[in-house]
Amino acid sequence: MLLPRARGPLSGLLRHLLLEGTEELAELDATARGRAATMPALSALDDEDLQLSLWMIYELSFRGFDDVDDRWESAPEVAGLRAVLERPFEQALRDATTSWTERALAVDGDVADQVFALAAGFDEGPDLSKFIRKEATPDQVRHFLRQRSVYHLKEADPHTFVIPRLTGPAKAHLVELQYDEYGGGRSGFLHHELFATTLRQAALDDTWGAYIDDADAPTLASSNAMSLFCLHRRLRGAAMGHLAAFEATSSIPCRRIAAGLLRTGFGEDAARYYDEHVEADAVHEQLAAREICGTLVRTGDVTARDVLFGAAACLVLDALQATALMAQWEDTGASDLAEAPL
Repeated sequence: MLLPRARGPLSGLLRHLLLEGTEELAELDATARGRAATMPALSALDDEDLQLSLWMIYELSFRGFDDVDDRWESAPEVAGLRAVLERPFEQALRDATTSWTERALAVDGDVADQVFALAAGFDEGPDLSKFIRKEATPDQVRHFLRQRSVYHLKEADPHTFVIPRLTGPAKAHLVELQYDEYGGGRSGFLHHELFATTLRQAALDDTWGAYIDDADAPTLASSNAMSLFCLHRRLRGAAMGHLAAFEATSSIPCRRIAAGLLRTGFGEDAARYYDEHVEADAVHEQLAAREICGTLVRTGDVTARDVLFGAAACLVLDALQATALMAQWEDTGASDLAEAPL
């Protein structure tokens, strides 16, 4: 994958730094610090320039870019910029989730009960899976798949970074869950490979990063939140809370999306990725919430508030993604979607 096109001055200067060197570092640093200092509350979540810049920096720790030297991953210039941009992003996530976190903390029971109550009671945003099941056109389904490819083509990778940050039973259970995500060690059954099959069956490009240039801000923010949580030891509780909420809200929506894929004519091979998650995630939600998060809180390794912050962030960002997609579908005709360079 090559570096994506810039979405504004910040990502433009970062792109130049990664491709050409440090000539414009001072300007990039000033731009980043100025943006971070003046950004209104919550606006970091829908700022494409900031989210793309963070996404490019995080991607250096995953598969990298064909046109960027891998040594940039650990370069102090990039590390400093990442810290500057993460501050308004993390603060926006905390601001957007405070009420949900407090509500969950008031629920009687352990942290797993609180995560499940949070997921069950969360009511922001449209129900995207119901729309895909009953009403979405084939072009809307393709649009949905293109946006989701930004995460699903590297599915499970962010949470794997947390494994060395845990010990004891919680670590063992996370390895157990991730083993399933990676297809039980069988090539062809890795979840990101199953999603690649879905893309091909929908006549879409299954190449990693193929649609990054058209990923909207909520899609980038959703991916970035996982990287933020999973690449910082201090946020390991939020990372596992995010995982628990992700799994707890996956099974039923996946059943609906699979049905929507069949209804719109994409076939059983296209639906296989979602079919796999119907049963797997029903098990994973218990594993993540009770055995991983529950153990971490009981042993005092993390707090319930840490876990619920991550869980609420997962739900809020998913709602923002759904809202953005539905808004675009309401404003764009089916023929326009089909022709859009997504």
